[in-house]
Amino acid sequence: MKEVKYPQEVLNKMKEIVDNCMGDAPPYCEATCPMHTDVKGYVNLIAEGKFKEAVKLIREKLFLPASLGRVCAHPCEDKCKRAEAFKQPMSIAALKRFVADNYDSESDWDTSMEPEKTQSIAIIGAGPAGAQAALDLRKKGYKVTIFEKLPVVGGMMRVGIPEYRLPRDVIDFEYSLLDKMGVELKMGVEIGKDISFDQLRKDFDIVLIAVGAHKSAIIPIPGHDLKGVLSAVDFLKEVSLTRKFDIGQKVAVIGGGNVAIDVARSARRVGAETVHLVCLESREEMPAHTWEVEEAEEEGVIVHTSFGPERIMDKDGKVCGFEIKACTSVFDEEGKFNPQFDENVKKVLDVDNVIFAIGQIVDHSFVPENTLETERGGRFKVDPVTLQTGIENVFVAGDASGRSVIAIQAMAEGRKAAISIDRYLQGQDMYADREFEGTYETWLEKEIKEDEIDLPRINTRKIDPEERIKGFEEVDLGFTEDMALKEASRCLKCECKLCMKECEMLNDFCECPKELFSKILETGEVDPIIPYSCNMCNQCTLACPKDFKMSDRFMEVRVEMIKANDGKSPMKGHSAIEMHQALGFSKIFNTARPAVDSNDNVDSKGRAS
Repeated sequence: MKEVKYPQEVLNKMKEIVDNCMGDAPPYCEATCPMHTDVKGYVNLIAEGKFKEAVKLIREKLFLPASLGRVCAHPCEDKCKRAEAFKQPMSIAALKRFVADNYDSESDWDTSMEPEKTQSIAIIGAGPAGAQAALDLRKKGYKVTIFEKLPVVGGMMRVGIPEYRLPRDVIDFEYSLLDKMGVELKMGVEIGKDISFDQLRKDFDIVLIAVGAHKSAIIPIPGHDLKGVLSAVDFLKEVSLTRKFDIGQKVAVIGGGNVAIDVARSARRVGAETVHLVCLESREEMPAHTWEVEEAEEEGVIVHTSFGPERIMDKDGKVCGFEIKACTSVFDEEGKFNPQFDENVKKVLDVDNVIFAIGQIVDHSFVPENTLETERGGRFKVDPVTLQTGIENVFVAGDASGRSVIAIQAMAEGRKAAISIDRYLQGQDMYADREFEGTYETWLEKEIKEDEIDLPRINTRKIDPEERIKGFEEVDLGFTEDMALKEASRCLKCECKLCMKECEMLNDFCECPKELFSKILETGEVDPIIPYSCNMCNQCTLACPKDFKMSDRFMEVRVEMIKANDGKSPMKGHSAIEMHQALGFSKIFNTARPAVDSNDNVDSKGRAS
């Protein structure tokens, strides 16, 4: 058959399907996840009791399923359709944790990699961003060495998140994958002190900075430099490494985010009898997760919302009180941070310590001055697409670039940097096809049916508050198997495959119509069996939210194929039909009967007489 030349009108109608078909649109949860974990896939495997298969699917994208199942801020849940319709999203993180805790096995981990390459890469920092980049680059065959200032892996995920939320053996177990992959870890090595940054650049082909934000911001209010004033990072780091801290009986924590909550709850565990948490925001505006605030209050933390710091009071150079004042608004009309206060509403808290937990900054002192450009908070300035700095073989990922706030975002940054580094070393375009990295908006449109049942969200089990403040044992006990099965069954399975459910023919040849017509537009070719398999029933059109007339498109393809084939069908086996048609119109096999005039006499057999 000659090459088929489709008229532009026919091509335009195919392109309309390609541009607007939602069959390949990811669910809201997957598109929102910075690492694009197949949430719908593993949740529904859990619902079917296929727990090993579920954790295997998770590990295709995440090497920290048990850790993230505990501490991920799960932006995927915010976009869950059950949240939109019923205010009760799927408990996605808890389901991830359930299969990771109970069915993850080292023997199932994928340690495959490409053949060894000659180039070497140094990564500064063993947090989620650095570790993810190390694994991705090692899989490509590069020699990877991580330099970590701390004696332990995990970065701020380990020394910034308390043990009662994330047990250390969980981190160590999941991080053991780096050793199995052959990533070299040099612990307790401080860049700028034990080895210079310039020396690192000389010894390695690439340097990736993934140091995290390990310094706390301090507001220069009166008394900020008194004895007894502490930073959240230093406090949490010491508690994380030792489970101890010499703290007073009465403590005030400044801040309304999750770090501030972690500080307040940790202070209770290391001996503080009274803990005040002071934040500018109202209860509804607090950036901390609602359940974190509630758990802190269950443990005795006193929360003062809509208050800000006035001054830290002292006696003999040591903290003896903390004066706070009412905050009337946090942001101005333009949405900028510009807190306003009522100077007539103040109160004094009787405290021995004040801990600042108002944000973290990056310590970039290990890089020689004027070597790399930095921005607010000590972050390094990078290309937003490639994460490359002004020095072409130096890249940045995670908190150090100021582009991530939570662990899974840092991991996505690490993966993004790894892609850029690989392309750079291979001389490839670092900018091509990168629009779907990180969180993006799906093109899926899903309507919740009126008869959809509002199934209540299953909550995980927790230790009694009076028991949990006695130490650092894990507070959240997760799901039982029965709880996990029930919760997983709540998934609405967001997708647009309605036409596929109605058509056996489409299922034989594609995942969705977009895939099929994309191939025709790209190559101009299609197996004749595809358009000739359509029986023109139009059930796909009736099911399609966009009312695409697939049968019409297939008929147009048939017509153009026949034109290109000299008026004959391109299908093998159709020659017999053509012969039958030819003989059917042949004079040999047909008798001609003259037309009968209405005035003629006709005999009993219809013949004119």
